[in-house]
Amino acid sequence: MARLFNRNFIVGVTGSIAAYKAAELTRSLIREGANVRVIMTEGACEFITPLTLQALSGHEVHTDLLDTEAEAAMGHIELARWADALLIAPASADSIARLVQGRADDLLGACSLATPAPVFVAPAMNQEMWAKQATQDNVQTLTTRGIAILGPSSGSQACGDVGAGRLLEPNNIVSAVAEHLSTGVLAGRHVVITAGPTREPICPVRYISNRSSGKMGYALAEACISAGAKTTLISGPVSCESPAGTTVIQVETTQQMFDASMAAAATADIFIGAAAVVDFKPATVSDRKIKRSGLEKMNLSLVPNPDIIASVAGSEPRPQLVVGFAAETHDVQAYARKKLVTKSLDFIFANDVSDQSIGFNSEQNAGVLIGKDSDIVMPMSSKRVLAESIIRELSNVVS
Repeated sequence: MARLFNRNFIVGVTGSIAAYKAAELTRSLIREGANVRVIMTEGACEFITPLTLQALSGHEVHTDLLDTEAEAAMGHIELARWADALLIAPASADSIARLVQGRADDLLGACSLATPAPVFVAPAMNQEMWAKQATQDNVQTLTTRGIAILGPSSGSQACGDVGAGRLLEPNNIVSAVAEHLSTGVLAGRHVVITAGPTREPICPVRYISNRSSGKMGYALAEACISAGAKTTLISGPVSCESPAGTTVIQVETTQQMFDASMAAAATADIFIGAAAVVDFKPATVSDRKIKRSGLEKMNLSLVPNPDIIASVAGSEPRPQLVVGFAAETHDVQAYARKKLVTKSLDFIFANDVSDQSIGFNSEQNAGVLIGKDSDIVMPMSSKRVLAESIIRELSNVVS
């Protein structure tokens, strides 16, 4: 299984003789299943051409902060939100100092500040520059801020010196990043996730459904796999690609999702109800297509569907954590808190789907993870980054 399947990487290339290794690094990330976008600083372009990395990544290389066309849509912010990880390799002594200072006068610096994703820095410089106290202080500062430092290695350098300061080999960088992102915090755990919409037939042609894309549920499944969990994904009809390593159960109606959920929840440590189920279904279903001709109006009688998340929360044996989702259009947190209590949930993630930037079918999401004694605000980010944040919080609670 590709270790970085469907993860979005920004590779930041700075002005270093080791910039040529960014080509192999890009290839290695893609071989591991990653989607790669490249940002090059002005100095990096002196060592390797953007065209090379464009050809290898399959996407235009980003070089300018003030690109008029891109910035009309706040391009650097969108790029920062798209990323699941930012990997700066090679990172020169100057680029490390700029990160410490919080400089945002070039695209790489701006994205480094704007991204909610984890940041990895792979230093590459002369051994004397690496050994200087200023560089060591800067590296220590980045480490205390939660930025992972990868390397450097030791050996002969382009200038003829021998010592620490060489960029780690690309395959070693990829392995280190993959290991860091695959935390294993849920190793040995079974997580069951529902995703997507359900459909309730009216007749053989028509049905009732909703706008759920399933992207959030599938992102949660990917995050659980990365965390080492045995993962069961119960999915309504969606166009998402099934995450590698996940057991996927395809369903269509709410009753089918209910039956699959109750069966899977019996062995689950965590149950996450991310699906947007149809709460009501037609009282009767026509076995033939309902014709419009001769009908001035049509009355549709609806009856309730089973409440999946409440039933799981009330089941015996019960998963240790039962987590719901509340997709609301107003009074978001108030409705979510009520649902948390009435359905006996441990956590609920509340988000405002009236905001089109984080609504159905969006690539981003944001919201609040509400517990019985806590509110954790999660800012806008890619659904994959948000999913990893949710799983990280849940892993801190499950015993």
